[in-house]
Amino acid sequence: MQFQLQNLALRHDPFPIGVARPLFPDDDYARLLEAYPNKEHFHYLGKVGHKYVLSEKFNARAYRDFIHNTPVWRDLHAWIKSDAFIYGVMHSLREQNIDLGFDAPLSTAKRLRKYAKNVAKGRYWELSPKLRSRFEFSMLPADGGSVIPHTDEPGKIVTIVISMARADEWDPAWGGATDVNRPKDATRLFNRMNARAEFEEMELLDSFAYEPNQAVVFVKTFNSWHSVRPMTGPADALRRTLTINIEARG
Repeated sequence: MQFQLQNLALRHDPFPIGVARPLFPDDDYARLLEAYPNKEHFHYLGKVGHKYVLSEKFNARAYRDFIHNTPVWRDLHAWIKSDAFIYGVMHSLREQNIDLGFDAPLSTAKRLRKYAKNVAKGRYWELSPKLRSRFEFSMLPADGGSVIPHTDEPGKIVTIVISMARADEWDPAWGGATDVNRPKDATRLFNRMNARAEFEEMELLDSFAYEPNQAVVFVKTFNSWHSVRPMTGPADALRRTLTINIEARG
């Protein structure tokens, strides 16, 4: 189970963000939708808006059990955790002039040798951090669900938000788009450490609608302000996504 980013179309200002669609072959996407986890497994996360999450961090035991017992998601999880996936994303971005400085990974032995040489030269900072990936299942209720403006934590490198919706299941009039923001106060532009803001403090620059079988892809920067504004749909509708994060670790 894999997907491709060859259709990725980016805007580069104020930070790299864009959409890839279609993402999965239709049959694979239908299988993932059919096996998407039920709401009762999710953890409510109110501090970032109005959101439910199932991940390695939130309700971790239920997350691990679900992945282990659901073959289609287990296969996708294994691929997303692989170096082939991580450095494939780096390659896709590099093709669009977004070079994040991460090449193919070094073996453990080569990393240790490189680190020893750098230490001998007093260059402790020259060993590139190791990349890792993780994903979470997310749900935003259509009646008021939201994610407040933020730029993401410093350790994040790339985020991929995959829509998990059947055809004609979601009405765009309800909202649910991923928004590109710019602070009205110029002193808030630099936000390396992921301070949060209110919606009224932001100027809306662009929106990427919530549509089936697509991925919104963006790079974390000092000004990657993004959000999902409060939605206005029915109480029984959910904006379901799979969010993949590629992160750097020393």
